[in-house]
Parts: sequence; structure tokens; C-alpha cells
Amino acid sequence: MPLAITMPALSDTMNNGRLVKWTLRIGDKVSKGQTIAEIETDKAVMEVEAFHDGYLAGPLAAVDSEIPVGQVIGYIAESPVAEIAIAAPAAPAAAAAPAAPVPPIPPVAVPPASGVRASPYARRLAQQLGVDVADLSSRQGEVHADAILAAARRAPAADLDAGPPYRIERVSSLRESLARTMAASAATPVFRVTARLPLGPLKLTAKAAQVSLTLLLARASALSVTAHPLFNAVYTPEGFARRERVDVGIAVDTAEGLIAPVLRDVAGRKLADLAADWAGLRDRVNSRRLVPEDYRGATFYLSNLGQFPVVDSFDAVLPQGAAAILCVAGAGAERASFTLGCDHRVLAGADAARFLQTLAEFLTDPGTLLGAPD
Repeated sequence: MPLAITMPALSDTMNNGRLVKWTLRIGDKVSKGQTIAEIETDKAVMEVEAFHDGYLAGPLAAVDSEIPVGQVIGYIAESPVAEIAIAAPAAPAAAAAPAAPVPPIPPVAVPPASGVRASPYARRLAQQLGVDVADLSSRQGEVHADAILAAARRAPAADLDAGPPYRIERVSSLRESLARTMAASAATPVFRVTARLPLGPLKLTAKAAQVSLTLLLARASALSVTAHPLFNAVYTPEGFARRERVDVGIAVDTAEGLIAPVLRDVAGRKLADLAADWAGLRDRVNSRRLVPEDYRGATFYLSNLGQFPVVDSFDAVLPQGAAAILCVAGAGAERASFTLGCDHRVLAGADAARFLQTLAEFLTDPGTLLGAPD
């Protein structure tokens, strides 16, 4: 009996996947665990493995098509065949008996009086942001916080007909995900503090130790967060969530858009181990082989535009899940511009000033960044 291959859910935020390519042809022998296709998610291109031995059979989903999670994209057959015969649904017949027992359909949950189910957290968030959950719907059957945030920031569509002729160009899954993430972050009340801090000693230290300047900036940031633990917290309606280690998301520019792979425990691990992990993350970014564990869960963010000397300073949108992001510009000079964007629900201006003061001390004496953690 042929087994259906369905579009897998490769991350908990994935609703659709784009089929990049089939690595086998119809009729090819398939072994369990063998890669049979590549799927583009919102962050990376990931491999789909066969779950059974057999032969790849059609009909196969078209390459470059956008396919909902759970939809059939192909088949694994017991013998080499071109296509599996898909029976059309039979017309209803009163006297006809089913050929085989039909499994019972699970009962459908009846939504509450509001017409939409929502978690208690989502309802509290909706109340805070003035969103009526009754106006929302969800294919998952329950409205979650991301839908509430999206509704709170939803802007009217641009009136394109009022301007010149145009054409719609489909964006990559990464850019689409970036747009959703940035829109979701817009509701966070952010303030910014900028300081001119020394960078010359750090550049000399990075060159002598043969490590990247960005890695040492991440290390200095993480140690500053450790000195000021409130920067490692995040606001929730229940209170501050305080994290036990500093995981730094480092913005990386790619041809498809911005992505921030996460370097784990930057304050608590040896620099050599961090350098090896960072090299691996960069390789997976370049080959588009990141997995969700590579880019989720940052507690602090770093964005460095120091390679562009024309930029004197900049700020960035603060991603959800963190209380602060550090933006570095003008790194070609002895002093650079450091702009700290902070969630005002968690931090105040004096907190930012103290953080930057500590960061300045690490940048002035960067030898402390090379040693093993306590």
C-alpha cells in the first residue's frame, strides 16, 4: 500500500513550505532516512527524509510551489511505479456500503460565545492592546499571542492604484518571516541611548587573538549583561522572565535578508569554543542550512554595521523575546557609535547608561574578554 509524503512542520511557526527540489526521480529506490526533497522554511532550506523503504512515486508536488503543512507532496510505493492512482471522491449513494470501515471523525470543539477560542495569555494581551478576539480567526482553532500582536499593528494596505504601474514580486520565505517579525516587534515601547566608545584596543586584541571583532563584541556585550542581569530579562504579562544564561543573537546580512543566528552561553564558555560555534553558524547561514535551534531563543541582540564606514550610527527594531539590542557603527575609527535599544517596560535610561559604562570598561581593557570564564 503506498504511503503519502506530506509537507512536514519543520518549525512551530511554519504554516507553509516552499518545495525547492526533489533529490530523487520517480521510480528511484528510497531507503528510510534518505533525503528525498528540500524544503524552504521561513529561515532556511531543510532536508526531508524518507520515513520508509520503497520507491518514490507520483504525483509529485511541483518544484517552487508553496504548500501548506500536512498536504501530500508525493508517495512512497512498495514497487517502482510512475504514479499512484488517486481515487476521485464517489458521488453519494443511499444504498452504497463503504468498501472499508471509515474511522470516526473526531468531534469538533465548539468555540465559546465570543466565536473564537483563545488562550488566557492571548486574551489578556488582547485586552492590553485593545484587540477584539471575536474579529480574529485561526486555522489552528485557537488564537495565539502572535495573531493578537499582528492585529494590533495591522496597517491599511497601500493604495497602489494611485501610483504608476506595478508588478507583484514574490518574496523569499526569509523576507516574509522578517516582515512578520518586525511588525510583531513594533508594539514594544523602545527607547535608545547612544555613546561613543573606544574600539581601537578591541580591534588590536581581535587581530592578535585571530578572532572576529564581532565575536569579541558579543563577548563584551554578554559580560556586560551578566553585570546587569535585568538586560537578560523579558517582559511578560505575568512578570519578568529572567534567563539563566546569555544567548546572543548576532545579525547577519544575507542575499535573502537579515537573520540572527544565536550564539549560546556567550559569557560562560571559553572563547575558543565560541569561535568554533560561530564559524559553524556562519557556514550554515551561507549554505542556508540553519535549523530552528540555530536562530531561536536569543536573550540579547547585537547588530554590527562597522564594515560600512559611511554609517555613523543607526538603531534597529528590538526583536521579541529580548530586552535590548546593541547597534555598532563607525568601527573604522578609534571610537565607534554604540546605540542601545531597550524595552522601556523592563529598563530605564539610567540602566542603559550603566550598561554602556560597563561595556566601555571591557572595550578599554579587552584582554579580560580572552580569559576562561570563572
